[in-house]
Parts: sequence; structure tokens; C-alpha cells
Amino acid sequence: MKKWFLYILVCVIALAGCEDVIDVETPSEDPRLVVEGLLRVDTTEVFIPVEIKLTQTSNFFGTIEPVTDVDEIVIIIQEINEDGFPEGSTGTSSLTQLDPGSGIYVPDPSFDRDQRIRVSTVLEARVEFTLVITWRGRRYAAQTRYVPSVPIDEVRLGDNTLFEEEETEVIVRFTDRPEEGDFYVFDFGFGNYLVTEDTFYNGQEFEFSYFYDEEFEPGTALEIGLLGADRTFYNYMDLLLEQTNGAQGPFQTPVATARGNVFDVTNLDNDEIVDNAQEPNTFGLGYFAVVQEFTSALIIE
Repeated sequence: MKKWFLYILVCVIALAGCEDVIDVETPSEDPRLVVEGLLRVDTTEVFIPVEIKLTQTSNFFGTIEPVTDVDEIVIIIQEINEDGFPEGSTGTSSLTQLDPGSGIYVPDPSFDRDQRIRVSTVLEARVEFTLVITWRGRRYAAQTRYVPSVPIDEVRLGDNTLFEEEETEVIVRFTDRPEEGDFYVFDFGFGNYLVTEDTFYNGQEFEFSYFYDEEFEPGTALEIGLLGADRTFYNYMDLLLEQTNGAQGPFQTPVATARGNVFDVTNLDNDEIVDNAQEPNTFGLGYFAVVQEFTSALIIE
């Protein structure tokens, strides 16, 4: 018996001594600019809460770093004629970091003229917003138009579960606009998003259940947001949710295969075109959108 034990012990030591260290080559590329520019409009307020978060991608196992060294970041607001083309500028908003090193850019309060954007801008005129960023010798631009939403009619707790017992059901009801082709993004907080389109409920009241994968303590406040979206923003969010599986929220994970509406326009000489087809491999990540949001709060009892 002792001989067998010694034989097995020798074999284990010999195998352990034969282990090789394998170097794995991880993907590496130059840092890409990542834009988190979802501006949520509350039409009962005076100003749009402008906050643009800039980060940069790094190596495979690297950390996500804030972008703090932009040369310029500005939002250009232009009126759009009936044919969909800009016809003059209605204003600009220059942004800066109030908290140095944060990578979060807001309207610059040091200007003589107020750099904040009034809500009336999106209510009184048909306008187009262009976000322009100059960073490390490259110029990036993203264009979007304001998209309205609809109020949430009701939010209530349910008592059903989907997969496991430790879940929380929230039932949401809203009424779609009569126009066809409406898209929406629901923000359930904690990095949880859901997209929907009105293909099967156009102009009707619609009710559905959403399940959190946890049970909340009594007194927990849940705030649910209903955001308007156009088809492009809807498709972008749908793709990101599919890739991230809702684990950390779509704006926390810069996915290299998901293209948003941020383009590198460094070598373009036409300000009305921001899709840089001549250099398809130079682009930023993320999205810039200006959308109306309605919210509804729910307290866990």
C-alpha cells in the first residue's frame, strides 16, 4: 500500500513540474473615444440637464479611463427646414469639466452668455443638435433630433415570478401615440433597460410586466423612466442590451462591435455630413441623443 502511495506521489510531483506558462496575446488597439450623451428632457423644467461623459477604451484587461484632455466640446443647435436641411444656427453650448479629472462635461459657467440649453428650444422649433468634440488631433461629431415620449399611466407591484423566487415584478401601463413607428426605451434603474416599439399596440393602451432579478427591502424607491427614441437609437440600445445582457447597463460597457452615431469627421469639409465613409476604421463609440423622459416612482412595501 505504501509503495502505491509513493508511486502516485512521485507522478503528481512530476506532472506539476511539467507545467508550462502560456502567454496569451490579448487584443490591442489605439484608444477609442466613448461618448455617453443621453440628454433627458423634462418639459416642465426651464433647462435641459446637459451632461456628456467621455471615456476611452484601453487594452483587453485595462481599466476604462475618463477623457480629461479634450481641446473643445460644444453642442451646436440649428433650425431644420421642411426638407430636413439646416438653415442657420440658433445657438451653441460650450461645455467644460466642473470636476477636473471626472470626464463629465457640462455647460461652461465662465462664459458671459449663459451656455445652458433651454427646454423651449426643442418645443418651439424643429432643431438639430450636433455634438462636436476635438480630442488628440481628431474631430468627432454626432447629430440627433429631439424625440418626444408619452407619460406612464400606472406603475404597480405584481406578485408573480419569472424564473426564480427572489424576483420583483413591476407592472407598467402606458398609452402609445396614434402615429405609427414609435419607439421607446424604459429605464428601470440599477443599469436595467428595456426597448419596445409599437408594432402591435399602435395608438393603444399597453401593459406589461418587468422582472427585477432580486427582492427589494421595504421602503426601497424605484424610479422608472419612459424615454422617447427614434429607430436608430432604438436599434443601438437593442444591440447593446443583447450584448451586455443587461448586466451593467448599456452605457457602462463600450462594446467595440456596436456602432453608435459618433463619427470621426477630421478630414471632412462638409459640416452637414458626419458619416465618414472614407475612413471606416476611425470612429468613436457611444451615442448622443436628446429625448423626452417621463418618470414614475414606486415604493416597495
